[in-house]
Amino acid sequence: MGTQNSMHPSGERAEPQRILLVDDDPAIARLVQGILRANGFEQASQVGSGREALEAVDGMDIVLLDHQLPDTSGLELLDALRARHHPPGIVVITAHGNESLAATALRRGADDYLAKDASFTQLLPQILERVRRTRELRKALLAAEQELVRAERLGAVGELTVTLHHEINNPLMAAFADVELMLTDLDAPAEQRRQSLEEVRGALRRIRDIIRQIGELREVRTKRYVAGVRMVDLEGTSSAPTISRGTALVLVPDEGLARIVSLLLRTAGFRVERAGSHPELLSAAGRLGVTLVLVVGGSDAVGAHPLGGFEPPAERPYRVVALVSGPGEAALAAGADRVVQLPFDPGTFTSEILEVVEAS
Repeated sequence: MGTQNSMHPSGERAEPQRILLVDDDPAIARLVQGILRANGFEQASQVGSGREALEAVDGMDIVLLDHQLPDTSGLELLDALRARHHPPGIVVITAHGNESLAATALRRGADDYLAKDASFTQLLPQILERVRRTRELRKALLAAEQELVRAERLGAVGELTVTLHHEINNPLMAAFADVELMLTDLDAPAEQRRQSLEEVRGALRRIRDIIRQIGELREVRTKRYVAGVRMVDLEGTSSAPTISRGTALVLVPDEGLARIVSLLLRTAGFRVERAGSHPELLSAAGRLGVTLVLVVGGSDAVGAHPLGGFEPPAERPYRVVALVSGPGEAALAAGADRVVQLPFDPGTFTSEILEVVEAS
């Protein structure tokens, strides 16, 4: 199976990629295997039909898929592979000049495509690396979302537990004390017993009201209980101010990436607004209270805009962070205050952002 020991952008060695080649042409299979070996990959698993591909795809990271197979078309097999619970990355291999097929494959979920032309040998390793990075980012995004949801749930459970202990403990202890007094003095006057029962009833009503308040909560505010511990504020007035780091404007076309970036920024205390275009972003950046602009940077290639089209003014009250796939020197030269390599580490992303914002 094909593996490559490339380096992750964080400096750690990336997981080997398991590659499946689906092509019934022996000449193409030999060419692909030779390219993989020359670029640090081991031999890919190879099958020659759609049926064999579906049987062999389990556990594969990337599928190199020819569009002409003896028992099915590449597009039909693409649909079947994409429908799997954990689909692999898919690169469709097309005939030279078949851009229409390539566009259709991308619309139907292929990660990339590669034409059988003179650039095949050069582009194949680059495309495999790009697909690997994209898959790693998706995994990181999913893991970050799950961890954030888990942390929020655990935090909410902890705050609610503290609240129940604090609010219910006093009336509960009072009720226990009155019951104990009545049990130890069974011959007490009727008026004294009546007063004790009234106090027990009052304590139970207080507990009932607390449970009802918690059940009717629609917006949760918290307040300080003791150092390092917070509880739900049932009175609706929080004694601790909410941390606000200003407005963060985000222009990230990829919906999944935009969602996790927004979630991380909100958790850090930013008010997040998403822009739909560079002119809209530049206009919104001039508003009072904007402290951060986050964009996806372009490549360092000649003619490409290093900030994806955004041109920040030299004098500005906000910081600019660019998410880049390459080295990032061009993005810094174009005005970015910090570049974050894609795929980024969600565990350190927030600290990187706060470092640059707090340095302003």
